[in-house]
Amino acid sequence: MSKLTLGSYPHLLGFEQLERLLERSSKSGNDGYPPFNIEQTSDHSYRITLAVAGFAETDLSITVEDRQLVIRGRQSDDSDGRIFLHRGIAARQFQRMFVLADGVEVGEAIMENGLLHVDLTRAVPETVVQTINIRKG
Repeated sequence: MSKLTLGSYPHLLGFEQLERLLERSSKSGNDGYPPFNIEQTSDHSYRITLAVAGFAETDLSITVEDRQLVIRGRQSDDSDGRIFLHRGIAARQFQRMFVLADGVEVGEAIMENGLLHVDLTRAVPETVVQTINIRKG
């Protein structure tokens, strides 16, 4: 049995990158922590909101690596000299990845009430009509 790829379809020229993008997004390994929302804020903008209670701005990093938005969190260990009878608030690190389409740019990031908001905008492509001249061979 052979694997069907986008290259197998003669009408889909140049979509090999889309296939690699789908494979990369399926292997991102996100385990559900921290929870997040993605909302469309206008026709050409989006907002990703992550619940990062307990993290300070200095504990978080946001980077764009090869068309992937990567949000990492690592809390510093502040338990020096403290004795916990119960520790139910996790202080674990995380990494969340979101694959960005071409033309999507990361705007600002805002920390508010334990929520990290990351704004994204999508550039509107121009409609291009091109006439190709045919010459005699």
